[in-house]
Amino acid sequence: MPILGLGACVARGENPLTRQTEDDAGGPTILDGGDPKDSSFDLPDAAPHAVLGVDPPHGPWSGGGLATIRGNGFSSDARVWIGGLEVPSASVLVVDPTRIQITVPPGNPGAQSVAVQNAEDASTRAELLGGYSYDVFYAEPNTGPTSGGTRITLRGDGTSWSAGTEVLVDLKPCTNVDVKSPTELQCSVPATTQGTKPIRVTTPDSVSVDVLDAFVYGDTSNGFRGGLSGDTLGGQLKVIVLDDYSGNAIPGAQVILGGDVAGAVSTNTQGVAIFSQEDLGPKRSVTIASKCYQPITFADVPVDTVTAYLSPVLSIACIDEGDPPATGGQGSYGVNVQGELVWSGGREFEKATWTNVPDPKDPDSKQAAYLFRFTSDATREFSLPAEGTRVQPDAPGKLGYEFSASTSAGNLSFYALAGIENRKVNPPLFTAYAMGVVKGIAAEPGQTVKDVYIPMDIPLDHALTVQIQGPTPTNKGPDRVRTSIAIRVGTEGYALLPVGTRTELLPLSGDLNFVGMPALAGDLLGSSYVAGARAFTGASDTTPRSVLALRGQTSSAIPINLTGFVQVPRLESPATNQSWDGARLTWDWPAGGSSVELVVIQILGNSGLVQWTVAVPGSQKAVDLPDLRTLSDLGIKPGPITISVSLANIQDFDYGSLVYRQLGTRGWNAYATDVFQLHLAAP
Repeated sequence: MPILGLGACVARGENPLTRQTEDDAGGPTILDGGDPKDSSFDLPDAAPHAVLGVDPPHGPWSGGGLATIRGNGFSSDARVWIGGLEVPSASVLVVDPTRIQITVPPGNPGAQSVAVQNAEDASTRAELLGGYSYDVFYAEPNTGPTSGGTRITLRGDGTSWSAGTEVLVDLKPCTNVDVKSPTELQCSVPATTQGTKPIRVTTPDSVSVDVLDAFVYGDTSNGFRGGLSGDTLGGQLKVIVLDDYSGNAIPGAQVILGGDVAGAVSTNTQGVAIFSQEDLGPKRSVTIASKCYQPITFADVPVDTVTAYLSPVLSIACIDEGDPPATGGQGSYGVNVQGELVWSGGREFEKATWTNVPDPKDPDSKQAAYLFRFTSDATREFSLPAEGTRVQPDAPGKLGYEFSASTSAGNLSFYALAGIENRKVNPPLFTAYAMGVVKGIAAEPGQTVKDVYIPMDIPLDHALTVQIQGPTPTNKGPDRVRTSIAIRVGTEGYALLPVGTRTELLPLSGDLNFVGMPALAGDLLGSSYVAGARAFTGASDTTPRSVLALRGQTSSAIPINLTGFVQVPRLESPATNQSWDGARLTWDWPAGGSSVELVVIQILGNSGLVQWTVAVPGSQKAVDLPDLRTLSDLGIKPGPITISVSLANIQDFDYGSLVYRQLGTRGWNAYATDVFQLHLAAP
């Protein structure tokens, strides 16, 4: 049975260094049954048509989860009702006479009846009262790292939340509760152990509502930790300094306001430094540096709280009493998902052939299918998985073709592609003809989820046109642009397709046609086509680089317009290959293109070991930095350095609420980057 290598029960899988800001037997019991009895008295009544149970027995009122109805007497044309409302036929897959897999539709909170009937034959109708319960509220997102800090939104139906409402996750307070309306509130989850945890909401009148399995702690990334927060900066500023890998406080870190290195304040044992003076506001630049940690600067901070996560410097010079700085590595338990890819058209409850995939036309080509996780980056180029993960028409299976996938815990979603591949060419060629989607698989750490069935019933037979105008190249570049199209499937992420990328030389202006896209119907109803473009320099994708914001739409009949690249930045002072005094940097960019909300500068030195991050509001084109050369072992040493300048376009951005996710490309809608080589002079 092929295995998709997406993770396993290992210490952090392929990446043992997981940052806080990326987010974090025995034998059977023998019973004495007493005197033997006639087995006929122990058997339950077995009606020819019955609904015996639903797994899982509850879920969010918004629906969308995967559930299995168990019973007997089901036919291949069975229909399902929950709470009196029929489940759309596209969301019903009859596995065998005892199992039906459904995608749960939205419903009213509370216990609801579950009924099954074979086609129009009312005599086969069976019902289970209270067979499925809709939860009063659900969390979004519903997965986060064990280190806590994930900002979640609770969405209720018929709730009466108000100021003073309290939230517990795993019976621990969910902090910073912000009640948006009687049916919506936000809070930050606490740290706790891995696994599926309940959420309890208690209103000021002491009415409590519990939802079990509401949040899964695993090792998923959230990126919403750290950054700027609080009220408008007045007479007090609080700076919290933590280790980005362990989450522990960093005592003795130096916190510098503006360029006043001599007035630096050390953090206490809790990693906190507090500044109190009448003239602090309205803005102050804050730099944090500590021995064997990467420094960071937040320019012109307009709020009263800075939470900085510093990454350790992985250098032998930082070994302290035989141990390098802590860099994570705690154990992590993945999950295994097993199921089958299912084609329609066969005899009842028997596997069908790959009816929507053509026969190979040459001996080097073969039919193949692969399983994929949705990605958070729609501009990534499609990559064919390893050959060992392939599902072929001779794979075992009862209703379909077996697959197995190992991945991280949480609320899982997958998509599968089937088509013709040729691995004799380089790179391997894969043409997809059919697609299947499965969503809402609840899996906690260490669990094996079985009997997941993916209908391969989505044909890839649509075409989409993209109208694109590339950025204006500079004398350094960029010289080519890669256009990407993906399918955004709700909150699950993006599905990448083999035909989803095209690379053309600049200047480029005109239409590009992408053939082999799915229609947004059935399991893709409510999804959208998204397109983005990446302009870069050289075949190896170097800087200057400009990445365009994603544009989306739900119709393939209308071209997607891609214009408005962020302009490429240039470093004005110091000039390339010149000496820098370690204090002032200025930059600029041509007029036009998308707006710039944030400037992120990375200063790399010490032979690549130390990286100083500087965040600046997008309205500014200069920054004054403290001279860290005067502080021993806290900054970048004189010598060759590399400065990267990135201009970021971020939708609905507020610099006073900046989070660490927005310091990198995954938090940007569009951006442009260039890199400059300089020399840091001695003090």
